[in-house]
This record gives sequence, C-alpha cells and structure tokens, in this order.
Amino acid sequence: MFDNNKKVPVIVLNDIVVFPGCSIHFDLYGKRNIAAVDIAIASGSRVLVLPEQNDEDDGDSVMIGTLADIRQIVKTSSNSIRVMVKGIKRVELKELELEDKAYKAYIEDIVPEAVYGEDAMLVGLKDIFVKYNDECGRMNAKLDKKVKQCNNLDELVDIVAGNASIVYEDKVKVINIISPEERYDFLATKLMEYIRLFRIKMEYRDKVKASIDNNQKEYYLREQLKVIREELGDSDTGSDADLYLEKTEALNASEEVKDKLREEIRRFRTISSNSSESAVIRAYIETLLALPWYNKSEDNNDIINAEKILNKNHYGLDKVKERIIEFLAVRQLAGKGETPIVCLVGPPGTGKTSIAKSVAEALNKEYIRICLGGVRDEAEIRGHRKTYVGAMPGRLINSLKKAKVSNPLILLDEIDKVSNDYKGDTFSALLEVLDPEQNEYFTDHYIEIPVDLSEVLFICTANDTQTIPGPLLDRMEIISISGYTENEKYHIAKEHLIGKQKKKNGIKPSLLNISDTAIRKMIINYTREAGVRGLERTIGSVCRKAARELVAGEKAKISVTSKNIEDYLGKVKYEVDKAAKENQVGIVRGLAWTSVGGDTLEIEVNVMNGKGELKVTGQLGDVMKESAAAALTYVRSLSCEYNVEVNYYQEHDIHIHVPEGAVPKDGPSAGITMATALFSAVMGRAVRHDVAMTGEVTLRGRVLPIGGLKEKLLAAYNAGISTVLVPGRNKKDIEELEEEITAGLDIVYVNNMEEVLSFAMEKQYED
Repeated sequence: MFDNNKKVPVIVLNDIVVFPGCSIHFDLYGKRNIAAVDIAIASGSRVLVLPEQNDEDDGDSVMIGTLADIRQIVKTSSNSIRVMVKGIKRVELKELELEDKAYKAYIEDIVPEAVYGEDAMLVGLKDIFVKYNDECGRMNAKLDKKVKQCNNLDELVDIVAGNASIVYEDKVKVINIISPEERYDFLATKLMEYIRLFRIKMEYRDKVKASIDNNQKEYYLREQLKVIREELGDSDTGSDADLYLEKTEALNASEEVKDKLREEIRRFRTISSNSSESAVIRAYIETLLALPWYNKSEDNNDIINAEKILNKNHYGLDKVKERIIEFLAVRQLAGKGETPIVCLVGPPGTGKTSIAKSVAEALNKEYIRICLGGVRDEAEIRGHRKTYVGAMPGRLINSLKKAKVSNPLILLDEIDKVSNDYKGDTFSALLEVLDPEQNEYFTDHYIEIPVDLSEVLFICTANDTQTIPGPLLDRMEIISISGYTENEKYHIAKEHLIGKQKKKNGIKPSLLNISDTAIRKMIINYTREAGVRGLERTIGSVCRKAARELVAGEKAKISVTSKNIEDYLGKVKYEVDKAAKENQVGIVRGLAWTSVGGDTLEIEVNVMNGKGELKVTGQLGDVMKESAAAALTYVRSLSCEYNVEVNYYQEHDIHIHVPEGAVPKDGPSAGITMATALFSAVMGRAVRHDVAMTGEVTLRGRVLPIGGLKEKLLAAYNAGISTVLVPGRNKKDIEELEEEITAGLDIVYVNNMEEVLSFAMEKQYED
C-alpha cells in the first residue's frame, strides 16, 4: 500500500494529461522532472503527474493530479528520457516543496461522490463515445471491451477522456473537476461538439471531392467528344458556339465584324470551358453581338413638332433651339447631314443638361448621359485591351450597348472637368470621338474593330471653356448660355418650376397659389444665381411649408404673396445695391461679371497728404491692380492740361478701394471706372450718380472691349441705373442681346477716356 503521509516526487507536464486507468508514454525534459523520476524509481516507482497550471488560475483553487506508476524508462539523449506511466488514482495536492533538485508533494485521496442516476449516465456516455469514434477516430477491440465492461462513472469518464482526441485545455478541465456528475456533463458536451464539427468538416470535404471529380470527369468527356467530332467532321450542335454562330449570321453588321466573330467562335470551340481564356473570349463575343452595328432608330424630322417640344420644355435658349432646328432642316433636305458636336457652355443651373433630354424627345432619339466629371483614365473612353485582367470596353461602347441603336443622343456632361494622370490623356482620347471627320472609324481598345459614331448626336456641357484644350474645343460648336434674365426666370418659375414642385410635394394645384409678385421677390431677394436651380429649391421650400400647414389643418387653401412670403422663407437674403441719389466726388459705379450673374460695385478713391504712395484694397487680383496702375498713369498724364501742381502726386497718397472687401475680385473691365474715380478725386469733380460703366483703359486713354455684357446690363437695370457707358467695339455684342435686356437703359458707346469723362461729369466738367 502507498503511504499518503510520505512525500511524492512531482512531474509537471505542459501538453499531456494522465488519467487514472490509462497507460501513456511521453518524452520528459528538464532537470527537475528527470530528478523526480530518479527519486520515484528509488522509492517505489510512484510519481505525481500534474498538468501545468494557468497563470490566470486563482491561487486558492484546488490542484488535482494523477498518482501514477512508472512502468518503463528509456534514455533518449543526455537531457531527456522517455517514460511510460499508468495512472492509478486522482489525488489532491496539499503541499509542494523543492527538495533534492526535484519537486515533492504531500497528497490526499479524493473520495468519489455517490451519483444519482449513474446507470443512465454510464449508458449515455458509452453511446456518445461510440458515436465519437465512429465519426472521429478508431476504437480498438481492447478499448471497446474495457469501455463496455466499466460500470463506474468516475472510472469511465477518466477512460473516455484519456482516449479521446480532445484538446489539452479540455483535458485539464476534466482532471480538475472533482464531482463525477459535473465531469460527465462537461465531457459529454465536448464530445458532442467534436462530433458536430467533424461532421461539418467531412461534409465540406465530400463537397470539394465531388466538385473535383465532376470537373475532371467533364474535362475528360469534353476532350473525348472533341476528338470524336474531329474524326467524324461533325459540328458542335446545341453548344454555345452554335448559338453564337447563329446570332452572328443574323447580325446586322459588316462582313469585317462577322469575320472577326467567326474567328473568335472557332477559338471558343477549341478551348475548355474551365479555362480563364474561355471566359474572356465568351465576354468578347457577347459584347460584339450586343452592339447595334447598323441598327438605327428613325429620327423625327418634323421641324414644327421639334420646335413645339423645345419651346414647351424650355423658356429662352433661342440659340440652342435654332441650331437643332437647322440640323433637322438639313437632314430633311439632304437625307443625311453632318452630325454637329454641340457644346453648351454656361453657369450651373441654366438648363444645359435638361435641354439634351428635350432634344432627344424632339428628335425621337434614345437618350444616354455620360458624366465625365473627374474622369482621368483614358481607358474610360477607349476601353481596356483584352490582355488585361477584367478588361472591358469604354463608356461610349457601353452606351451604345445600352441604347441598342447606333444613332442615339449621347450627352457628355461636365466635359470641362475631365482630368489627366499617369494613366493617359483623357482629353486626347476624346479628340477622335468628337471629330466629325474621324469618329466614323472610332476604335475601342477592347473591341479592336472600328465603330461608326458619325450617326451619334453628341451634346457636351461645360461651365467654362478655359480648362478645355484648344484642339478639342476646335471640334465643337460652342453655344454660350450666359444666364437668365429676371423676366426669363419669372416665366420659367411660373410655367415649369412651380408645377413641378407642387407635384413633387404632393400638393394639388388648386390648394396652393404663388402670386406673381411673390415669384419676383423670390428671384430678386432670395436667390442670386445665373440659373434657376436655387430658385427651384426656394419654391420647393415654400411648397414643403405649405404642405405642413395643409396636413395640420391650419389652412384649407394657401396663397403666398409678397406680403407674407417671409413667413415661408424667412427674412430677405439679398438686397439690390441701388444707385446713389446724388453726385459724389471719387465714387464711380462699375459693372462686374460673376459666376452667378452680373453685379454692380462702387469704386471709391480718396486722396490725402502723404509721400506719393498708391494703395489698392478690396481683395483685388493682379489684373485689377494693373488696371489701377494704368488708370493712375493716365490721370497723371493730364496734370499739365488741368493745371495740377507739379509736386501734387509726390505730396499726396491715393487709396483705391473696391467693396466688398471680403469678396475676391479680378478681371479686365474696371479700367475706365478706376480712371474716372481717380480723375474725380484728384480734380475734385463730382461724378453723375445715375451712370455706370465698364471697359478697360490703356495708358493713352483708349477704351478696350470686354465681355459679360448681358449680365452687367441686367445688374445695372436692377440697381436702378439709367445710363451705361460701354466700349464702342462692343456695339455688335449689344445688338445681339434681347430687347428686354436693353429696354429702359440708355447705352452710350465710348472709345476713349475723353468721351468717358465728358459724359460721366457732363454738368460739372467743362474746359
């Protein structure tokens, strides 16, 4: 009998757990473990085998190990031995100390608790272990007999845990659980989990094996079928290749296209369907078959109908409508005219994109929109070569596929926002597309066959032409949409926007009325733009608030007028800068063009004692600073003529300011305004308050032409200006403007500063 009061040498294992009733051999390393074996052999061959304790375990927890009998020792090297042990019983560690270079411990037997329902647990664990071995492992006859003959739950749990292929951590938990019932629950649960995991693993393994077998079988059958058909000279009936060939023969395309398709179909027949090349060829064939080579829609050449649709959908934009009507007239007379490349240039919200839809409707064409904003890869236009992984055709070819006709209307939106990078020059790729002399043979890198784009009606849009390269700009007909007048905005709002927003917000037309005065107040005091996008949002805001009142039952019918519009839109956002009521010295009103329309600005000049310095403020750009310097030089050149003292400019500082100071300003149109203000301040002569002017000045006093006259004249009219001085060389531009823009304005053409000064200070300035 073993004496429990005697110290037992201890072996600590970090990857093996020894259970009572189980024999196991393992390699042993470490001086203390080997010393413990030597002591055990010398004192009766008994040793305590402990699993390595987790650092996170509570220091007060019970340490359980297995008292084992050493059956065999084999020395394998100078620092290791192979040991075979057999577990005797589970014991509790009471005290551990280091002695004679090894750990020794006092132990205490663990008396098994009585288990209620032990017989049922025995049967259940045996069944589970049999299932586990059937699914996950192999049970030899000796182990099978041992399990079947075991009638003690405590022993059976140890036998099953010792022979099951479960992880080390789970075995440590089993050895550390004292209650047989709890050990049974834990072990049975773990074995069922392992059974489920093994079943899932085997299911996936069988699926993979079946897939591989099917692929191999299909490959061999296809190869055999290919050889048989080659020997018989028979065709591949019923295959995808036959279907593609039928579609090719029925395709409305040139022989060049059909020959290319036949060649690709022959290649497709000889390649295994499992190869990556087969998928590439299939995609290429299907792309060629989907293109509308000679399929065209019938254009509606009815000029009267087209004009009616364009006028119905858009107010104004006369030049665009005129160009479309001309195109239709040529088509009707000649049968086929050169398709124009129209480029609509103007500020945001002026209807550039929406008019393309109306043109497509008027001509009965398919409408496709391609947004080019931010496109910087040439392959977006020309496509990728087939050699690349994931190659695809460019946007134009995809647009033709989507349209299913070879003569759609394609809108190239935001063409001025195309960019370039190391992947190629996108603008250069567009040259062939937009050149009427070249686009008949447009070649996409993916298609590799020329595609006729001459029947496509291209309409481009841009906010500014400065970012578009000259060669590309030269291939387009530029139609400027400078912005809408107040009257045009009124008609657009009344005829289009209000009805659209009522419908969008679910308001019946009879329930909401927006008066004409309210519309004009929204245009003048709540929006400041060249287009009507902000105006539409403002109308939408009114409709939403009206919808709320209608749903809440506050009102049965709503009428919005200029008197109550602030209840729906809040306080006025913009005030028109009206003309001064009296003549002033050194203050002249100029006209400016902005991205949201025209504006007026007062240029102020003060002269004070100083050292002859010129100061310019108001966040002016380089161009306006140079205009100020040129204007001062011109005024100084008049010193002798108007008896200005010789040292006047050396003894005085001149300050030019252009409000508002927080708004950056630049442009070549403020020269005569600055020169007039400087002359007024130096000479002490007042400038007429009802005059505004625009134009650039030279050192010799010549007045140069400028742009943006439409917006500038509108700004002058809104500010209450009655007389506008305009460069004489801009007379032709004024004649092209609508009468409603120039009505009520006295436009005076000036060619030099003498005429400007004479008119601006008519009553005060005399020789």
